Amino acid sequence: KFMHLMSGNLSHQIEHHLFPDLPSNRYAEVAPKVQEICKRYGLPYTTGPLLKQVGSTWAKVFKLALPPKKA
Repeated sequence: KFMHLMSGNLSHQIEHHLFPDLPSNRYAEVAPKVQEICKRYGLPYTTGPLLKQVGSTWAKVFKLALPPKKA
């Protein structure tokens, strides 16, 4: 909860983009419903500890920024 507060609820980016007018203190309330819908339709819903999420993001940035491997 502390990290949610300190990050401005960035841990609920999906909910923020789905419901931009929803107050950020309500994101946690709708998150389980959004997760269930994502699961039902086979859509990714990435969640986890802050360091794991930051590391995953930087790994993706580096992967996409580097030139493709030659076959």
